[in-house]
Amino acid sequence: MKARLALLALLALPACERLSEVGRPPALAAIENPTADPRWRPVSMPMPAPQDPTSGANSLWRQGSRTFLRDQRAATVGDLVTVLVSIADEASLQNRTERERDGTDTLGLPRLLGLETSLTRLLPNAIDPSALVQTNGAQTSTGTGTVRRTETVTLRVAATVAQVLPNGNLVVAGRQQVRVNAELRDLQVSGIIRPQDIASDNTVKHDRLAEARIAYGGRGTLSDLQQPRIGQQILDIILPF
Repeated sequence: MKARLALLALLALPACERLSEVGRPPALAAIENPTADPRWRPVSMPMPAPQDPTSGANSLWRQGSRTFLRDQRAATVGDLVTVLVSIADEASLQNRTERERDGTDTLGLPRLLGLETSLTRLLPNAIDPSALVQTNGAQTSTGTGTVRRTETVTLRVAATVAQVLPNGNLVVAGRQQVRVNAELRDLQVSGIIRPQDIASDNTVKHDRLAEARIAYGGRGTLSDLQQPRIGQQILDIILPF
């Protein structure tokens, strides 16, 4: 009885949050420091050997500087940079597999230290020692798969510089939430960018992000209707047939 109650409680847990939002739109997340997230981990990447900056005699130029004038683009922790997300992917994949196999095996025991005579005495008319075991097998398998996918996402999101790596690259993370009626849309962007890839208007394209993580989804009434019920999702995972 206790096991059944525990199972029912486990199945009801995913619905508790949605039940608390019945009759009202999903709540927006509070603005917070990206590095304060328990899932945040500092990024560690391969780095070149450190070199001391040098300057030439009678020169105002400092080795490693990018410009003579002060750069207004994002460069230090806490600075903002706008990430331009423009994804237009289209993929088509078709696969067909056919497999066929036939097999026949025969095992005989006409002579085995005279023991074969014991079989003929027990079953004189029903056994042939030269063909004790005979098996036949045939297997045919045919599979066909087709995948067609088209995705188009065009967004702009402001990200915060959360970490500056020793080589000058910037670890950025940004989040944007938009609530329309009872539907909440959530966009998350994170990755590593080079300072020289930041345009003069302090923007950077998403294809310049290394280790890019881009998530765009939502929750609310429409999202609930588009997803199978929780019980159906569990059955799809555990049913072997």
